[in-house]
This record gives sequence, structure tokens and C-alpha cells, in this order.
Amino acid sequence: MSELFDAIDALVASRAPLPPPDERRRLRKAHGLTVEEVATALKVRRATVSGWEAGKTEPRPPERDAYARLLRQLAELYPPPAAVAVPTEDAAAPAATTPPHPNEPATPATPATPPPTHVPGTPAPGPIPKPARTSAPSPVSARPAARKAASAGAPDAPESRFANGPLAVVDVDAEGHVLAYCTGGLMLEVPAKSIPALVEWTLREAKLGQPRLSGPGRDADPLLVLTGAALERYGLPAALSDGERLAGRIAEGHKVVKQLTRAGWKLTKRGFGPWARIYRPAQGGERSCVQLCIPSWNALDPRHWGAAADLPPAELARVLGVYASRVMTPCGSTAVTGLELMTALHPPTRASQPDADGRRHSEHNPGSLGSDPVDCAPCEAPDGHPLLKDLPRFHVRGPGEKLFEEAYDWARPMTDAECTLRHLVGIDVNLAFAAGANGLNVGLGAPTHVKSPVFDPKLPGSWLVDLSHVDLSRVKAGKEWVELDGDLLPSPFTPKGERPTGPAWYATPTVAYAQELGYEVRPLEAYVRHDNGRYLDGWYQRLRDAYLATMADLGVHADMAPADFLAAMDGWAERDPELAIVVSAVKATVKGGLGKLRERPRGEGWRPGEPWRALSRPTWRPDIRAAVISRTRINLHRKMVRHAAFTGQYPVAVLSDCVVYAADGTSPLDVLPYRDGKPLPGGFKLGVNPGLVKHEGTQSVLWGEEVRERFDAPELNLARYIKDGTVTNVDDGE
Repeated sequence: MSELFDAIDALVASRAPLPPPDERRRLRKAHGLTVEEVATALKVRRATVSGWEAGKTEPRPPERDAYARLLRQLAELYPPPAAVAVPTEDAAAPAATTPPHPNEPATPATPATPPPTHVPGTPAPGPIPKPARTSAPSPVSARPAARKAASAGAPDAPESRFANGPLAVVDVDAEGHVLAYCTGGLMLEVPAKSIPALVEWTLREAKLGQPRLSGPGRDADPLLVLTGAALERYGLPAALSDGERLAGRIAEGHKVVKQLTRAGWKLTKRGFGPWARIYRPAQGGERSCVQLCIPSWNALDPRHWGAAADLPPAELARVLGVYASRVMTPCGSTAVTGLELMTALHPPTRASQPDADGRRHSEHNPGSLGSDPVDCAPCEAPDGHPLLKDLPRFHVRGPGEKLFEEAYDWARPMTDAECTLRHLVGIDVNLAFAAGANGLNVGLGAPTHVKSPVFDPKLPGSWLVDLSHVDLSRVKAGKEWVELDGDLLPSPFTPKGERPTGPAWYATPTVAYAQELGYEVRPLEAYVRHDNGRYLDGWYQRLRDAYLATMADLGVHADMAPADFLAAMDGWAERDPELAIVVSAVKATVKGGLGKLRERPRGEGWRPGEPWRALSRPTWRPDIRAAVISRTRINLHRKMVRHAAFTGQYPVAVLSDCVVYAADGTSPLDVLPYRDGKPLPGGFKLGVNPGLVKHEGTQSVLWGEEVRERFDAPELNLARYIKDGTVTNVDDGE
């Protein structure tokens, strides 16, 4: 009889009900899970889970029953949003609301009114429509894509509580009216007479904000951008004094700060500065918080936001709105926003299953960095860290004590043969560090110290190992050994391209590359992280999609033929300077966010050996930053090796993600080997996607030799100046 029961159980499992493919994907993302994590739990390949979510294949027993169980549990936590009744020309229906987060109260829907032209949060790339002034926010109709989603039961229309988009630029017109310029060309009249009243109006009437990026996360706070005229109206200085600029805020005794205090509002520790956050402590799970951005106080750094601070209100709303809809609502500098994006996609906690009393509790969110900071390994600690307080005062740590994983800054003198060529051509890797983060396994928890470990290329960590025996004159490229001129290549193991001379600390991708080149590695010790995962995958995908969508708006599309791509890149920024600002901000978000993972002391009266403020963050993770930089540098070196093995050409200079070659022509096509329109496998490829390359600039060989003679520097890094030939000490990282 038991055999019959087993057969019945197997039959039921073989037909375990599953939701549609789109719902499977929604549930996974709502819980902050990656495809890799689901595949690991079910002991299948990543591609298998992707196939299930795409509807290309269906799971079979025994995985089907386990997969169905996972989806049932996720469906209990994240029920599907209610369907939207889409307004037609003859009638309008109420806007949809999504189920509230366990810690937030439900927000009632508001009656629908005739819709404006654009959808908040998704500004069109073309000319900005003339703003339509209204005294109260009005709901917005669904786009065709939203109509299609509504009919399928999974609408993507904005929620009624965020009907007017994520942000508004507050200005005062010639008649003295205070106006809020929202995304999509909408303009609201603002009745508030003071900053406290402005905050109240924003939270009660403006309908600004943005839905959470992950199920366990929280919605983005509304953002108000104050122009110079708005600052004057509300009693704030048009610019910060020198003392205020150094402090990063206006004085606590300022009348506006006192107004906020009397009204029961609080400021975060950074005070009332360029990115002020005004809030009241949460009551009953209700969050009351507004973010301010003050461009004239240098909130929008021109290195990353170009001339955004000088744009008229409607145009500034468009720029910030595109960034908000594709990345997230800005909440500080691009570096701060890049770091916050990581947390928004992987919140540290989530709501638990209901207990015996039906109550949910906060618990650790798997795949996140958690709520508490963890100590780094001593080798990963930057100088001055509390872990190093017992070192002698003027002790300088070498590679055997400190992890030196940084981007390339390497150059060499040109050979006689290269001097006979006419041009130097620079190629630049698109979003190189984002591409380095894609698919990278990083540590999630604290390190474990191991003596004489066996190297595991899948285990994130820092390894003390001697790689001085790796000879670049004979390496494996793919599966074959190749002979190269190793003196013309930078070492993959040091930022300056010098060959290591003994044991040194390296991140996992660097040691794994030594194995890939065909050499044995024997670590002496290591700090490894057994709790690990692909924490940055969602972060990479979000920024990649933002970059590609904005470049497509500017006429540069993925999968273009090489010549077409080069033509499209010629003058791309001039086609729409405002969208070009968004591209710059997205790039800065990548590099700045990774840099924040190892933020150093910023004044604060800090002394070496004492902790600084950033160390209290769970996202202070120098090991993750080191792993991304390591992988980015290795990716670049792998391409240079493949290129040298196939063409006999070697780089003259490398700076971060830019490589310079000597060539007879001025185009990257005079450097990169294409056959029948196809690039060298594993080598450089022209294109807009992250990891592919674009033309950085071309100068003459004579220019390069003249520059080096003028500065009496045979190894001056020409990659730093190849873009326009102007020789400065500034490195913009592009």
C-alpha cells in the first residue's frame, strides 16, 4: 500500500500548480532573490530557473514540488497588486493602489480626473511640454504598456499616492506664485508660506514619491528641489558661507531650523545642508520624511551633474525625473545614491511569517548585508583603521600586509616599431566597474581566517600568495598556451603593472586569473567569507538598464554594427544635453557607489586608530570594493592578452578603463580585429553595452613623444590625456 501512496504523491508532485512565468519572476524579485540563489537552493543550473521564468521550460519532479512550495510561500508574503480599471475616452475609473508594506498603513485611492499627457516618473526624451498649472495634483492615465499589463492583472501604472512623480522643483514665478514643477510637465501651485508648511503640504497633498524597488524595502521619500527664488521666499541663503560650506550645513540657530524644531520636525545628523532630510519619528509604522535638494549649495556636483544646477525648473525636473525613474530618487550625491541603491535592492530586514498571534516581526533578509556592520580583515583595513592602532606610528604597510586592489595606472615607452606608426588610439570600456560587479560572488558576512588554505576560485576573500612566478611571456589564452612579449604588457597583479616580487594580498578574482593563465597558486593564509552571494547583480542590472535606455534615447542602440556605432557616438551628447547629464550621473553613481564601500574619514575630528562614522554602516565593505576592482582589472587584462596573441599589438598605456594602442589609422577599427563584422572572441568589442568599448580619442604619435619630452617623463600615462590632447593633472575616470 505504501508504494501506491508514494506513487500517488509522485503523481501529485508532477502536476504541482505553478503561477504564470511573469508571476514567478515577480515573486522572486519581490523577495530580493537572484536567479542564482533560487537555482542553488533547488540544485539546478541558473539557466534552468531563467527558462522557468521565461516560460520556455517547465520544472519536473522533484524540483517542481519544491519550486511550487517556494512560490506559494512568496505569494503569501507578496500578493499580486489589484487590477486597474483603465480610464477610457468615455469614462474614468479610480486609480489602483498596491497592498501596503507590513509596516505602513494603507493609502486610500483618490477619484480619477481627466489625465494630463505624460506619465510621472517617465519623462519623454523629446522637447518638454508646456507645464499645465493646477492647484491640486491629479491622477494620470495609464500608458499603452500599462493598459496591457492591467488586462493581464499585473499593472505598472503609478500608484495614486505617487501620482505626480518622485520629485518636484520648487520655484517662484514673476508674479510671486510658488510653483512645483513635477515630472511629465505637470505644475502645481504651492500654498505653503514656510519650510515646515512646505513639508506638510508635500506629505499631505503633493502626491510625490516613488514605490519601493524591492518587496521588503520602503518607498522613496518625496524630493523637493529648491531654486534660488524658492530659497529667498522661505528665508534660506542663496549660497553657503565659507564656514557653512566646510561644515556642510547652515547653523543650528538659523531661523528656518528653529521653525522646523518648533513644528516638531527633526533633521538627520548631517543637518540642514545641500541634501537635507526632514522627518518625524515613525508612528504606528507611518513614515513622514521629505528630502530637500539645494543646487545652489552644490547639491548637484558639476563633475557629475554638469550644468544641471543652472537649468530652468521644468528642465531640471526632467533631468532628475529621468534619473529617478531609471535609477532611483536621488538622496544625496551620486556616490550616496549609488550606495543607497544597493540597500534599496537588498533591504537588511524583511517581515517574518505570522507568529501564533498572527503578528509579523522584522527578521534578516537573506542575500543582504544585514543591519549590523562587520569587521574587515586586517589586510583589507585602510591606514588609520582601529584594527591597526597597535602598529608603529609611521609604519608603512607593504603588499604582504595590505590588500592593494586598485585600477590600472600604467604606461611604457613606445618601441621603435610603434614610433613608425602615425597615431595613438584610445578605447574606453563602458561602465567597466559595473560590468566587473555583474555576476560577482562577494562576501555577505564577516571573514574567517585560514592558515595554509587550498585556493577556491568560487570563495570570496583575500589571499596571501606569491604570484611572482607567473611569466607573461608564456600564458594560456583560452585553452591554448601562447608566446607573448611579456615586457610590453602590464602585470595583472599590481595597479602600476609591475611584476610582484613576493607574497602579497589579493582578492579572489586576481588569484583565480593566475590559475587561468596556467600557473599554480599556493596561498599562505586567507580571510575567506563562507556566507556569500551575488549581492551586486540587481544593482548592476538597474544601472545597466538606466544607461542603455538613456543612450538609446540619444540614438545609440545596442547591437549596432561597429561602423554604425562609431557614427552614432559622434556627437551623441549634443543631441540632447539634458539626457547627456543623466548619462554622466549614471556613470558617477557606479563609481561613487563602489567608492563609498570603503569611505575614509571626512574631517569629524578624526585621529588615526579611532573609528569614523562610515564604519558604523553595514555597507562599509572594503572587501566588496576590492573584489569589484580586481575583477574589472582582470577583465581588461584578459582582453589585452587575447588581443596581443591574435594581432601582435600591445598597449602603450592603460588608465583605469582606457587602453591606448599605436596604429596607422585614427579609428578603433584600425586597432580592433573584425572579420565579417565579428570581433575577436574574448577580446575588445565595439558597442554601448557595459564591458564593450567605445572610442576615447585619437592623437598623433608625435603628440605623445612631444608630451613626454616636455615633462621629461618617458612613461607619462598618455591614456590620461588621449581624449582631447589637453595635458593636465586631472583624471576624470572616463
